[in-house]
Amino acid sequence: MDFNFPLLLVLSVFITGIIALIDRLFLLPKRKVAMANLSAQGGDSDTVEKLAKEPAIVETSKSIFPVLLFVLVIRSFLFEPFQIPSGSMIPTLEVGDFILVSKYSYGLRLPVTGTKVLPVGEPDRGDVMVFKQPGKESINFIKRVIGLPGDVVRYTGKRLTVNGEAVPEEFVAQLSDDRSIYRLYNEGSEDNQYQIRKELTSNDFRAEGEWVVPEGMYFVMGDNRDRSNDSRYWGFVPEENIVGKAVYIWMHWPSWTQLPGFKNNGAIE
Repeated sequence: MDFNFPLLLVLSVFITGIIALIDRLFLLPKRKVAMANLSAQGGDSDTVEKLAKEPAIVETSKSIFPVLLFVLVIRSFLFEPFQIPSGSMIPTLEVGDFILVSKYSYGLRLPVTGTKVLPVGEPDRGDVMVFKQPGKESINFIKRVIGLPGDVVRYTGKRLTVNGEAVPEEFVAQLSDDRSIYRLYNEGSEDNQYQIRKELTSNDFRAEGEWVVPEGMYFVMGDNRDRSNDSRYWGFVPEENIVGKAVYIWMHWPSWTQLPGFKNNGAIE
């Protein structure tokens, strides 16, 4: 069963808020009347104090409601934390990176439903975007925006072109790890440049093709070009699936057996 945290958070805010409101409007006045009557009848102070005490569920709700409401506002309209679970965005993002996603960069959306209520901006080429996986909306994906609505994206021979123009690419280094030999490149224009990785030992021809991006859709790819499940395989990202723009790495913690670190901290390019 998928765990729907936004729905749970909204329900928690609603329930604790209703309990606090019911106490304020109905239960508290009744307690005050009972206390006044008991005091007028000469009741002892211990009994009066017991009448004044809030029920446990009311006390708990009133104490956690402001905290839950604050978390809901921050998480729904400002920033939401995510952890990177896979290597599809290497070298930009590593497995175990904890990132902040700006929820307002592409417009304010209602929690749970994701309905846009206030347009603010639109994704741009080169943005690192978090979105709900098309067809599996319970899963969050993170990729780089390559094609905007109306763009013609072509990827052949591990070279990317958009609208007939080759995206600038500059060789950085050839390296290796336990799995393969690979090369790093700087891709994009000078004012919007990021780094990508290409395997020398991979020839995945399924990833090649040409795509025309429909209106209201976006074409996305991982920076780890030969190890990314992206638009080349399952298609386009609908506008309504967008969660936000990844903007900052604030911690790196790959597993529970390792100590968290901050070597990757910084703005996401």
